[in-house]
Amino acid sequence: MKKIFTQREPIEIGLILAENSMPHDGSDVVFIGKVRNNSRSKEVLFIDYEIYDSMAIKEMSKIADEAIEKWNLSRVIIVHRYGRVNIGEASIVIITSSPHREESYSGSRYIIDEIKKRVPIWKKEYYTDGSEWIGDRN
Repeated sequence: MKKIFTQREPIEIGLILAENSMPHDGSDVVFIGKVRNNSRSKEVLFIDYEIYDSMAIKEMSKIADEAIEKWNLSRVIIVHRYGRVNIGEASIVIITSSPHREESYSGSRYIIDEIKKRVPIWKKEYYTDGSEWIGDRN
């Protein structure tokens, strides 16, 4: 099972985790990427994400398919926020499920690394003394 989507509102992690859980899976790995309060030695107030939605979903779907094939994952859910995301809030949630933990961990790591490299999502960090577009994909 694969589900990929973007949304403006905060991510309800518990609801997503409960979705389409499979009884043969012994492992669910949940990766939560959150907005932190500092970056590049500056105090961050919030981040604004912009996304090329149709292309982002298409590319995240390809990445999920690659992970499913390579690690035999039975469930991949990817949710990425756009718009303003405040300190401590999740900007991305990735759930990978499989019968064994190693596959879930490996698949999850691959997915977040590839999203950062390949998906058209941009972030603008807002600081106490201004703002800046971050282009290094980190």
